[in-house]
Amino acid sequence: MSATTSGDYVIRAIRADEWEAVKRLRLAALRDPLADIAFLETYDEALGRPDSFYQDRAAGSAAEPSGARQFIAEAADGEWAGTVTVLIEEAGTTDWAGFPVERRQGHLVGVFVRPEHRGSGLVKALFDAGVEWARQRGAERVRLLVHADNPRAQGAYRKAGFVPSGVLVPFFKDEAETEVEFVLEWPERP
Repeated sequence: MSATTSGDYVIRAIRADEWEAVKRLRLAALRDPLADIAFLETYDEALGRPDSFYQDRAAGSAAEPSGARQFIAEAADGEWAGTVTVLIEEAGTTDWAGFPVERRQGHLVGVFVRPEHRGSGLVKALFDAGVEWARQRGAERVRLLVHADNPRAQGAYRKAGFVPSGVLVPFFKDEAETEVEFVLEWPERP
């Protein structure tokens, strides 16, 4: 996929040789004050992973064909300002939480924008790239899960065109808490 621009940022897929930048951005994301309700792993878990983990993750995301793609927003100075990863979920399978997947869909995960770049429209720009990639691979919709107690993220997702589907999922760290499914659906193509 080619790069697009959004303001002062270039939105593009990562390359396999950028694993060190992937690792740095992931560690920064896991330092966010809301990381404990936004990500599956902790900072210490991510820090403890061997470099080969990040090398494999970057290579897998950059490969074609692939069922996953990580996009980044690169600032004019080369800093990675934000990221999102898109996973393709196949109809007839189950998702990571064990729920049935009813149709081919994209699933946005690992959403993060550095605090100093928030409010600049990067979430929407990253989502636009991820949604287009998923559509090109036959996804009928794109979804994401967000903790019920994360209104900042929910607001950003609404601005990007996503709406709550009505599906609530038990939070993987504490089943007394919930995550809300947000979706972006489009009309069937003729």
